[in-house]
Amino acid sequence: MSNKEILFIVQLPKNVSPSQRFRCELYEGLLYKNGFATTTISFLDHKGYSIFYKQGFLFSKIIAVIKGSIRRKLLLFKLKRYNYIFIQREASPVGFPFFEWIASKLLNKKIIYDFDDAIWMPHISEQNKLAKAFKNSNKVKKICSWAYKVSCGNNYLCNYAKQFNAKVVYNPTCVDTDRRYNISADQDTERLTIGWTGSFSTVHFLDIVQPALKKLQEKYDFDIKIICNKKPLLDLKNIIYVEWTEENEVAELATCQIGLMPLTDDEWNKGKCGFKLIQYLALGIPAVCSPVGVNTIIIEEGVNGFYSKTNEDWYRTIETLILDRSLRKKMGKAGREKIVSSYSFVANSNNFLSLFS
Repeated sequence: MSNKEILFIVQLPKNVSPSQRFRCELYEGLLYKNGFATTTISFLDHKGYSIFYKQGFLFSKIIAVIKGSIRRKLLLFKLKRYNYIFIQREASPVGFPFFEWIASKLLNKKIIYDFDDAIWMPHISEQNKLAKAFKNSNKVKKICSWAYKVSCGNNYLCNYAKQFNAKVVYNPTCVDTDRRYNISADQDTERLTIGWTGSFSTVHFLDIVQPALKKLQEKYDFDIKIICNKKPLLDLKNIIYVEWTEENEVAELATCQIGLMPLTDDEWNKGKCGFKLIQYLALGIPAVCSPVGVNTIIIEEGVNGFYSKTNEDWYRTIETLILDRSLRKKMGKAGREKIVSSYSFVANSNNFLSLFS
C-alpha cells in the first residue's frame, strides 16, 4: 500500500461532470507520478445519474439518494487507509454533513474541501425542485471550518472560505492544453459558426443573447452551434444542436469561430469560474461574455474578447467579430496564450500538488 493515498469524494460517476473532470480527474496522472495512489467514489452510481437530472422519476431518485447515503456510511469504515480526503462540493447532496464531521473530528482525517460555485447559496435546478426541502446550504461554512485546506475556483469563493479557514488555496479550473485542448479553431472558414457549450442548468442564459442573434441573422448568414446535454428552445435560424459527450466536446467546439457566455449579474453567478471562456480561449476562439465575476479577469476587453450588457452591446460586439476575420485571429491567439499561461494543467500542476502537503 502507498504511504500517500488520496480518496476523491465526488457527486457523480467519472467522466461526466465538468467540475470533477477538470478539478479532480485531470490531475490523477500527475498525482500518480508524484507518489500518490488515488481512489474515486461517487454519491450517485451510473444508474442514478442517468435519471437524476431529468423531469420526473421521483421514486427512482429517492432510491438513488438512499443508495448513495448508504454507500457513504459504509465508506466511513474504510477511511483509515487514506492520508487525504478530497471532497468535491459535498459528500452528500442532502442533510447534515455527517460524513465530513466524522472524517475530520472523529477520525482526524485531512480534508481538502473543493468547490467552484457559490454553493452556500440555495440554488436548485428546475428538474429537482423537491430537493429544496432537503438541501442544507448552511453546511458549507461548517465543512470549510473542519477542512485541512479549502480549494476554490476563484477569488470570490476564496474570500467566502477565508471567513472560516486560514488555509484557502485559489485553484482555478484548468484544461490540458498539450494533450486535449491542443487544436485551434479555423478562422478562415467560409461559413461562420457562433458557439455555446454548457449543461441543462445554464442553457437558459441563452435567452439573454437571443434578441441580438435574431437581429444579426436578419443581416448575416451564420450557424449557431449549441453543445449541451439538453436541446434548447430558441427562436433562431440555423441552429446546430450537438449532444455533449466527453469524446466530442473539443472537436465540436473547435468548429466555432466565436464563443458566447451570457450571464445574469447576481451573487450566484459571481461564484462561477468562467469555464466556458477557458474552453473557448484554449481553442483560439474569441469570446463575448457578460462582465460578471471572474469573466472580467479571464476576458481582457478588446484583447481576447468583449463584454456585453445590453442587447445593443451583444449585437455590436458579435457583429464586430463576424466582420473582422483578422481580429478574430488576433484575439484567438491572445486568448490561447492566456489560457496556457494561467489556466492550463501545466501552469496549475504545482499549485494543485500543494493541496496535499
